[in-house]
Amino acid sequence: MLKRTRQYESLSDKIHRYRGVILVISVPLLLISFVLFLMPIRSPSDSMNSRNRKFSPDYLGTSSSSRSYAVIFDAGSSGSRVHVFCFDEHLDLIPIGKDLELFLQLKPGLSAYAKDPKAAASSLLSLLQKAESTVPRELRHTTPVRVGATAGLRQLEGDASDRILQAVRDFLKNKSTLKSKADWVTVLDGTQEGAYQWVTLNYLLGRLGKKYSNTVGVVDLGGGSVQMAYAISESDAAKAPRISDGENTYVQEMYLKGMKYYLYVHSYLHYGLLAARAEILKVAEEAGSPCILAGYHGRYKYGGTFYEASASPSGSSMNRCREVAIKALKVNESTCTHMKCTFGGVWNGGGGDGQKNLFVASFFHDRAAEAGFVDPNKPVAKVRPADFEDAAKRACETNLKDAKSLYPRVDPDNLPYLCMDLVYQFTLLVDGFALDPWQEITLVKQVEYQNSLVEAAWPLGSAIEVLSSLKEPHTT
Repeated sequence: MLKRTRQYESLSDKIHRYRGVILVISVPLLLISFVLFLMPIRSPSDSMNSRNRKFSPDYLGTSSSSRSYAVIFDAGSSGSRVHVFCFDEHLDLIPIGKDLELFLQLKPGLSAYAKDPKAAASSLLSLLQKAESTVPRELRHTTPVRVGATAGLRQLEGDASDRILQAVRDFLKNKSTLKSKADWVTVLDGTQEGAYQWVTLNYLLGRLGKKYSNTVGVVDLGGGSVQMAYAISESDAAKAPRISDGENTYVQEMYLKGMKYYLYVHSYLHYGLLAARAEILKVAEEAGSPCILAGYHGRYKYGGTFYEASASPSGSSMNRCREVAIKALKVNESTCTHMKCTFGGVWNGGGGDGQKNLFVASFFHDRAAEAGFVDPNKPVAKVRPADFEDAAKRACETNLKDAKSLYPRVDPDNLPYLCMDLVYQFTLLVDGFALDPWQEITLVKQVEYQNSLVEAAWPLGSAIEVLSSLKEPHTT
């Protein structure tokens, strides 16, 4: 058989002859091409978006070094609670497990150890240990821990509350690896609670870090007091009345998410819904109260004192009850020496853009739902003060017997005072805080944040404030 000479080799023969060389060259080229194909094309806008991206459960780009934690103890009258919050570099909440925070509680509260301060402090140990274990070890020395005591410690006699607070400070210093300061362990007054709640609500609504005119104001109607808080301009803050030693009792400067805010906040003690009942009953001049539903005769207990709480012979009346409520609020208080006052001689903060969008909380939402003019299953509702007036008229025109079937959501103990409560809420908004009866306001129970409903309570605001204060502030 004749051999085929080299010059007549076919292409397939050449490929077969040099297949090893071709393989060595082609494999690296194919690998390089494959890698280049997989790499995404990035533009400057892509880079900007990645830097500004907020945390979501599917985004794993937040390393522990860019996270911040805050541990907040809420030492209430009924028990002690701890909140652990985690934030990314933009101060956006990062869920801890399946929840937006770690929350634990135990009973009794610190006030139960009035005679043994060390035992009071030691009662926090299990909560502290769980909180610390949640914070990565390398971040514990920079993680602030705050303790805010509320109603329980306020009511202790003598120096009992001071001794308990000092024991807690010593306890944190000796037992905790978290960052603690003496002034981070305090008894919160109503003003501080109001300020932190304002922070919480504006944070959940995405308003912090913006100009003060973009924030919302808050009126929180509790049982013992009512708080008003809203951001004001620097010029209005400079006009705030000062007491004899020059202390500004109305305005707090707060650094939040890189912005400086001047926050008007005032707590009106004795004007919460339950306390106001006592104030209204005290100023009644006729036999029986025009604010009590017809058919009820009893006594109302508040703060250890009993007040006569029987219906007027002619039954309840919206107009006559409102006259009594205005007297109780001291709307025309002669001691008002300032340009603009609310009631009781208190400066109103000057009003402005920070008050235009007003959120009202706690008992406002509860009574509105019970009176039937908002859906109790919806955490947020738009209403007007006039809605409280209309509801008050309906309630005041009924008697106790009929009210039981007309208002099934109202607790039987509160039913005799339904006319009074609704009249007071309307009077507080319109005569006390000088709102237009037709101004739209927002009733809020909870706020939706990251697909979860969150209560606008003070611990989250305290966490945001303390972390923000550790960063470089900027002006509004």
